[in-house]
Amino acid sequence: MTRVLVPVAVLEGESVSSGLISLLGAVDVTVLGYHVLPEQTPPDQARLQFEERATAALEAINDDFRAAGGAADHRLVFTHDREQTIDRVTDEVDADAFAVPGTTGDVERVLVSLSGDVDVDRVLSFVEALVGGRDIGVTLFLAAEDQAPADAAAADASEGPASGEGDDVGTAADVSDAADLAAARLETAADRLREAGIDADTALAAAGSPFDALIDAVPGHDAVVMGERAPSFRSFVFGDESERVAAASVGPVLVVRDRRESGAEGAEAMPEGAKATPEGDEE
Repeated sequence: MTRVLVPVAVLEGESVSSGLISLLGAVDVTVLGYHVLPEQTPPDQARLQFEERATAALEAINDDFRAAGGAADHRLVFTHDREQTIDRVTDEVDADAFAVPGTTGDVERVLVSLSGDVDVDRVLSFVEALVGGRDIGVTLFLAAEDQAPADAAAADASEGPASGEGDDVGTAADVSDAADLAAARLETAADRLREAGIDADTALAAAGSPFDALIDAVPGHDAVVMGERAPSFRSFVFGDESERVAAASVGPVLVVRDRRESGAEGAEAMPEGAKATPEGDEE
């Protein structure tokens, strides 16, 4: 079953929007309640002081996710390093993606970025599970400037022809126009989603930085899906303040993990209904 980690700054009153809860109704969810501590504060001391209040808030969020239709559990971590904690717990619960919570209402259309060195097959598989037969449209987005011709040719060759016109894509290695290659890659991916019954459209940005182009493409969409190696990923999740402010305007972002190097065989499944984990304290 597809699982998504949803980090929440639980003691700062951060919540999860109703739109994101509904969007994740077709997948399993682990809510990561975290609290970033001052360097001099021991995690054990914070746990004794705040665990009961934080756990009650997490259980309320879990109830909302379960009411939306999916299975949900939670973990509670007091940490000195937010980024490290998200990375670690994402591995421990074997999550396929993690969320950057943002505000949204009913989700009618999702923007899916294929820019950068992302695992397209994995991103599309995640989107198929996320939509889950519901009436949610998808726009596949690609920043052509970010698509190196050699990479595009390799991607097209690995994905195969889009719709029987294999000669057009099969000769991609001889084509120097990156925009044409990017458009072909988008159409191949869109055809796969359409075959799965998903309303899929495409959008190609021929100029500008991948981050700015993605921000410009967001209007008309209620959430964003991107790969872990997308060029905008760090900006959305761990970027400087101006980038995170811009990212906050796009609504929820779901970051699909890339396992092409690490593999998934060593990951540990998270049991349902788990309570706060004593081992979750950070050094």
